[in-house]
Amino acid sequence: MDPQIRNFRDFLQLYNKLTETCFLHCTNNFFNRDLSSDETNCVDKCVTKFSNVNQKVMAVYVEAQTAINAKRMAEFEMQLKQQEEQAALQQQQQQQSLNETHETLVNPVQVTT
Repeated sequence: MDPQIRNFRDFLQLYNKLTETCFLHCTNNFFNRDLSSDETNCVDKCVTKFSNVNQKVMAVYVEAQTAINAKRMAEFEMQLKQQEEQAALQQQQQQQSLNETHETLVNPVQVTT
């Protein structure tokens, strides 16, 4: 899914949740079209509180995700280093084997009778 579409969808879900929560909490008089001063104050406080909580949660998430990404990167680098060391060891063993084979061909074992 396109990241912009996903972000917009997440924003709309958050907006709908905020609207529903504050409406249910603050609205209790359906006889007037306008909000009363108490309802207006309640909605303002509700939206402010919801926004502050959301910002704090996002800050903690970003911090935690940064730590997780750093740990994954360190693990990946360690794994890459181990693979490089293993490849170097294999190459060294192959070179040793070739040298031994070359020595055997150049200096054959002489049989004495």
